[in-house]
Amino acid sequence: MNILLSLLLISFVVNSILIIPFIKLLYTFKFTRRDQKTTDPLGKPAKFFDLLNLGKSGTPVGGGILLVLSQVFLFTLFLSWFKFHSLHITHLYPRRAEIFILIFTLISFALIGLYDDLLKFFNFKERQFFGLRFRTKLLIQLGVALFIGFWLYFKLGINFVFLGPLGVLYLGPFYILFATLFIVFFANAFNITDGLDGLASGLLLFNLISFWFISTAILDNILSIYLAIWIGSLLAFLYFNIYPARIMLGDVGALSFGAVLALIGLLLGKIIPIIFISGLFILEALSSLLQLTAKKFFHRRLFPIAPFHLLLRKRGWDEPKVVARAWLAQIVLAILGLFLAMSNL
Repeated sequence: MNILLSLLLISFVVNSILIIPFIKLLYTFKFTRRDQKTTDPLGKPAKFFDLLNLGKSGTPVGGGILLVLSQVFLFTLFLSWFKFHSLHITHLYPRRAEIFILIFTLISFALIGLYDDLLKFFNFKERQFFGLRFRTKLLIQLGVALFIGFWLYFKLGINFVFLGPLGVLYLGPFYILFATLFIVFFANAFNITDGLDGLASGLLLFNLISFWFISTAILDNILSIYLAIWIGSLLAFLYFNIYPARIMLGDVGALSFGAVLALIGLLLGKIIPIIFISGLFILEALSSLLQLTAKKFFHRRLFPIAPFHLLLRKRGWDEPKVVARAWLAQIVLAILGLFLAMSNL
């Protein structure tokens, strides 16, 4: 455990040193949030969202670029260091296959998000690029997630989910479809949640700490090493992301972090505890999905506004109040999820 804590601190120090120059670099390249009219996935104007974000114009967007690059570099470096010194790393799945899918998921979804950010913040026209409209972006995510699902099934041999007291549910080849939808859901759930300063990043931190406890308990040290690096980098980022944010993740970070969060959940296999641990991400996504479904098929709103954090803002809650109370709720859910996970070890 001391080694893992050392890796966490090294990651924190490295990212703390790099983040201020990186913020200046984003200003230099004008990779910043701009006042523009946004729309929901149905193409309807999101006026309240634009009103809430007027004061965020000019804030650098793309913090996910730094975190993704630092995680890949440090993860590769530390694994090489362990191998060079002939230190054994315990793992539940084939070593190379598990390492590959972690890095692939992070980079592939980061590239989708980066391209989407470039289109949004540099105002490229759709006739010049194919444009990441909601449907297009969803199809690309499904394609990448489908590959990940195949990899989990054929290379790592995962074909079941553990349902706690209900036992193990063997899905066979249908596991590929389950994993695909699970990853795409969480990628977009994180992206939807990342609407207030510090909200998604703070919730993610508590998720990762919970997953870290589980991974060390089941002796999957590849996951434990990666999570230690991720937690350290996120702590450094969160200092600058809390209200008022000096830097934002952007889609490059939101999509990749949501996808990898889902992947780690699949690798840990404990679906019911993970549903509790990631409960607020699920709440945010479901509130948005139900709202869009109601508007699409019934031409009426189910809620005054969605997702859930915007509903609280519309009711008069200040941004820091929403974030702080969401963090508290997340801590309780994480403890409950950990209790369920540990009781079945």
